[in-house]
Amino acid sequence: MPNAKLTVLLVATIASFLTPFMASATNIALPSIGEEFRIHAILLGWIATSYLLAAGIFSVPFGRIADIKGRKKVFVVGLFIYSLGSLLSAIAPSAELLIAFRVIQGIGGAMIFATGIAIITSVFPPAERGKAIGINVGAVYVGLSLGPFLGGYLTQNFGWRSVFFVNVPIGILALIIALWKLKGEWAEARGEKFDFTGSVIYSLMLLTIIYGLTESAIYFLTVGSILLLAFVLYESKIEHPVLEIRLFKENLTFSLSSLAALLNYAATFAVGFLLSLYLQYVKGLNPQQAGMILIAQPVLMAIFAPFAGWLSDRIEPRIVASAGMAVTAISLFVFSGIDSLTPINLIIANLMLLGFGLGLFSSPNTNAIMSSVERKFFGIASATVATMRLSGQILSMALVMLVFSIVMGRVEITPEYYSSFIKSAKLAFTIFAALCFVGIFASLGRGKLR
Repeated sequence: MPNAKLTVLLVATIASFLTPFMASATNIALPSIGEEFRIHAILLGWIATSYLLAAGIFSVPFGRIADIKGRKKVFVVGLFIYSLGSLLSAIAPSAELLIAFRVIQGIGGAMIFATGIAIITSVFPPAERGKAIGINVGAVYVGLSLGPFLGGYLTQNFGWRSVFFVNVPIGILALIIALWKLKGEWAEARGEKFDFTGSVIYSLMLLTIIYGLTESAIYFLTVGSILLLAFVLYESKIEHPVLEIRLFKENLTFSLSSLAALLNYAATFAVGFLLSLYLQYVKGLNPQQAGMILIAQPVLMAIFAPFAGWLSDRIEPRIVASAGMAVTAISLFVFSGIDSLTPINLIIANLMLLGFGLGLFSSPNTNAIMSSVERKFFGIASATVATMRLSGQILSMALVMLVFSIVMGRVEITPEYYSSFIKSAKLAFTIFAALCFVGIFASLGRGKLR
């Protein structure tokens, strides 16, 4: 592999490691954060969701800006903002300011998400792309793997703030390598106009829908739905839209692969959040012990994602991805039977099954999305991959918080509410299994790439 390709893969892989590491490590730290700030379960959920929401809102606009102005510029600025947000989160004096600083982190994350895969896709030819994307997705899962383990260790021994501090030097290292070694800009849409109006409508649409879901607010859901319709109509008519709606209308592989990604992440992201609370509250484990258990899922994902990416260069991505979606649905169905007496060994075994399913799904699905569009849409396609992931993750957390608000109410998770918490978890896992089952058909229906 030539040095230029290797450098791109290295920098994108470090950046891809950072953001999922932060997400999974934060999940482990949440009970400790809740204890320090004395906050209820729904506000605790917002500490995770605020980051995802900011990242989701800004991914598509920054993907378009990267196509026009240069992907390296956006990528480098994103690493700086992400590192700054990590530092501010580490010194936050209140839950409210922590949520605000997580938004800054999310904006930086959006700039990284929108450019990393696009840069890899720009540099690697189709015959090598699945392998490169597989390595990159593998780094995501390594981040997810080390997150619970290191997050648990750091929280247990140095406090929850250390989880945010540790991101700062890694982010700065990636920033230095990117400034020093990345030699291209990759701006295939240079000279085209940026769609500011569409970006504002998109951001407001996502914000109102997620807030409406999370807070069970019909008014916000209604406004969000109207904005969604307005966004689709507006983007269909202008010459240079922020999101190429035509890709969804005319490219079946792109649209169904994106839908499959949305459903997969919506069904699986909050698993770590729920099990972190379950293991530490109901099972009485400390953060380090809970992290050691939760590592079972992403380790399997990290092992199988590169293999699945390599496999999708040789056989139809939809076959590999659909098999992964089916395995994931089975695992979630098993989790829907969880209670206070569920053996830890069963939880570990089922997390491994879930990790295997996700490892089979993600790389082939991403390869299918990126290989289904022409070069000038790589930034938008990369941003769409990120947006489907982030929107799914946000939806996953929003569904959990909605279930919490209906079943538990705004209460701290104390022993008298453990039975309500378990009831909430069972309902959430049932919903997730159903979403993943629907996702199997979206994955199968995408058609052939070759």
